[in-house]
Amino acid sequence: MALEVLDLVGIFVFGITGGLVGVRKKLDVFGILVLALVTGLGGGFIRDVLIGATPPAALIDWRYLVVPVAAGLLTFFLYPRIGRVERLVNVFDAAGLSLFCVTGALKALQYGLPPLSAALVGTIAGIGGGVIRDVLSGRVPVVLRSEIYATPAFLGAGIVVVADALGYAPPWVAGAAAALCFTIRLLAIRRGWNAPLPRIP
Repeated sequence: MALEVLDLVGIFVFGITGGLVGVRKKLDVFGILVLALVTGLGGGFIRDVLIGATPPAALIDWRYLVVPVAAGLLTFFLYPRIGRVERLVNVFDAAGLSLFCVTGALKALQYGLPPLSAALVGTIAGIGGGVIRDVLSGRVPVVLRSEIYATPAFLGAGIVVVADALGYAPPWVAGAAAALCFTIRLLAIRRGWNAPLPRIP
């Protein structure tokens, strides 16, 4: 139940990021809902296919479809003329990233994946929806830029995996891992932390 709740919360906040990008791109309500759906569900689809949890949860539980649609509609009606969209997108994207990297790793562990594979699945679950959103909206995916994005997701997933391997996995560990991922991502945005770039003469 706790995993499902975290999953749905992650879908909701990622759905808001998709809706906000749609608003920024001046899409109509259908376009905003499409971005909300693919952003909220994309990472979970990829995660479930990778670990063999098929059909994906979004296809067998109506809540997984309703939540991102609600997020998209909420964004459409509350932010029709939003000014500083990019800042809100980054905050909600960091929240979705932190929740999905943790839930992705936890679900991978439930399906018997080894620790490193579970951490990788958690990372992919965290970044997957954002990549699909950016591609559909004509933006270079954040994970392909110099910004630190996948690293905090891998760190958050790694904490959950290590705690599980040590036989110590109370609920607050997942919360702490998500909070650390969220904090590092926001600090990277605020302070301009970037991954190394090649030297181009």
